[in-house]
Amino acid sequence: MQLETKYNGTITIGENEKILFEQGIPAFEDETEFVLLPLQEGTPFFVLQSTKTVDVAFIVIDPFQYVPNYEIELPNATIEQLGIEKKEDVAIFTILTIREPFTETTANLQAPVVINVKKRKGKQLVMSASPYKTRHAIFKPLKEAK
Repeated sequence: MQLETKYNGTITIGENEKILFEQGIPAFEDETEFVLLPLQEGTPFFVLQSTKTVDVAFIVIDPFQYVPNYEIELPNATIEQLGIEKKEDVAIFTILTIREPFTETTANLQAPVVINVKKRKGKQLVMSASPYKTRHAIFKPLKEAK
């Protein structure tokens, strides 16, 4: 299938690459099929691209690479909804809000994207009773990084 994307131009994907979000993503409930694509080779950034609407594409990262203490506990309802059998079948991503300068980019740690990579099903899990923020800074200021 040919897919027009926001960041990668026109690409070819197979049916087995689609990820079903049965309830969509909050504020994008009509968008139920996505693909996960590398934003650019050699970077830790991915694009969660809608297969329906070109402009619905979220830049995502593996939050564990940026927030070492990050923890989430999946509710039983999410485990059942996504058909999760083993933790190895789960991939977790967080949606970024890109800012200028790029070092001020933030991640939504309060609502991770959970994907059962084996069954190709996903969901954005909104954790309302969470210590995490929707705009968590992921890059340390340069003076702290030294």
